Amino acid sequence: MALLFLSALAVGFSGAMMPGPLLTYTIRQSLSAGSRSGFIISAGHAALEMMLIILIFMGFDIVLQSAAAQAGIGLIGGFLLGYMGFSMIYNSLKNRVFVQAGDGAGTSKNMFVSGLVISATNPYFLLWWAVVGLGFILQSFNSLGIIGVAIYYVGHISADFLWYGFISIVVGKTRKFIKEKPYRVVIAALGCLLVFFGGKFVFGAVSSFFK
Repeated sequence: MALLFLSALAVGFSGAMMPGPLLTYTIRQSLSAGSRSGFIISAGHAALEMMLIILIFMGFDIVLQSAAAQAGIGLIGGFLLGYMGFSMIYNSLKNRVFVQAGDGAGTSKNMFVSGLVISATNPYFLLWWAVVGLGFILQSFNSLGIIGVAIYYVGHISADFLWYGFISIVVGKTRKFIKEKPYRVVIAALGCLLVFFGGKFVFGAVSSFFK
């Protein structure tokens, strides 16, 4: 059981620590809403992964692997990230973003939903679960049944909570030292990253139609 948990934790870290839209969003929210952001966003991410595991057992992985599903997810996710990125850039240029002094408790629901939605509209994340994740889940099930799947799930999401939680604590605790102008520059830069990831998703989706 311990080996299964540690292997799931290691695989989870390999994905969580890769730069991507969820990490970018976590940094952005940690700057504005504080050190709890990473844990709330991870909870939304974990909720989606729970739903995906259930769907995979129902045979939904075949749908996630289809070219049409990947293209549709890529387009939707790309435009969503692009919209978020451009909004961050625009608000930064218009001096509409500020470092908040509070913990941002009122934004918890929005961050939870965003953590779920940003993950759901990432075609690479869904494809990973439909192919690689499926293999790990089946191995866990064959070893220890449902208990094995539960252990793998807990190990996997622990990596997300540990990494994104660590990021949000570091960023959240140091944000008070950031002045308004550098803060707006950081937000604009993060917005550019989201636009980049969005463009990458859209490009991948459009390219799939011509293969």
